[in-house]
Amino acid sequence: MFKHLLIVCLVSMTATARAESSILVFGDSLSAGYGLAVDQSWPSLLSRRLAAAHVDYTVANASISGETTAGGRARLPAALRQFKPGVVILALGANDGLRGLPLAPMRDNLIAMIAAAKAQRARVLLVGMKLPPNYGPDYDRQFEQSFRVVATAQKVALLPFLLAPIASDPAAFQADGLHPTAAAQARILDHVWPALKPLLR
Repeated sequence: MFKHLLIVCLVSMTATARAESSILVFGDSLSAGYGLAVDQSWPSLLSRRLAAAHVDYTVANASISGETTAGGRARLPAALRQFKPGVVILALGANDGLRGLPLAPMRDNLIAMIAAAKAQRARVLLVGMKLPPNYGPDYDRQFEQSFRVVATAQKVALLPFLLAPIASDPAAFQADGLHPTAAAQARILDHVWPALKPLLR
């Protein structure tokens, strides 16, 4: 995956909404909408769902393709200052795993980002990931468990696997086999929604 910057503020009701009514999506290419038009990504669909349901939240998508937890940890303070979210959807870690990076620093980075969000009184949904089966069963298992360990220790909501509804459907992925198609984005949002909804106040 190459790294490109995508920081888009998706407004569901009004650009002047209260800070408490802002959702920050902070992830990698799976949330940035790699290979798609900006309005096709699941965070864009989330913005439209909130508007259609007359739920007074804005959605800011500060996801970057290729981002690791280390990169996210460095970027998050500025994003928190800019968007002042009431809710943070933290969806990083996939690129740490794909690069075979050590898992202890990944967990430390996730914990630091959760702490930073909490310090701004934001509620956090941690989104987990699974790896392709070519990294070895021990690493794969520890990688997957890392998200649950962090969520439990930090007492935040967890969505264990972002791509759960499409993982076994090859037609839901682009030619690279890694990034979901435009048609799959609604299925991803339907999966995220039940975990996110209790955090909306």
